[in-house]
Amino acid sequence: MKKLCGIRGAVFCENTEISIRRAVEELFSKIKTSNPFEVEDVVSVQFTVTKDITAFNPATALRESKILGNVPLFCALEPDFVASKPSVIRTLVTVHLANCPQHIYCNGAEILRPDLGV
Repeated sequence: MKKLCGIRGAVFCENTEISIRRAVEELFSKIKTSNPFEVEDVVSVQFTVTKDITAFNPATALRESKILGNVPLFCALEPDFVASKPSVIRTLVTVHLANCPQHIYCNGAEILRPDLGV
């Protein structure tokens, strides 16, 4: 039986359209590999970006990659705190899963959540 879950993830990238596209594709490829689900199981995907990520919208990158079809996507600016790391795209995927979610932090973003052991 599936339950509604949130899969968290983050990736570091450069502030270029190519880097943002690659980072989003890498992050979602790893999320999908580590969390077996069908596109129909995904409710929505939310992104946040740090203030220095301005070259391209990660939600647009995911939409154009066609990885998740017509799933609702949203992007917002991450709050700017003193100790915040720059160049980060974060995501929260709301999805129906049969197992516990495996959160994905890649391309250096593993340092953001060492408590998850990723």
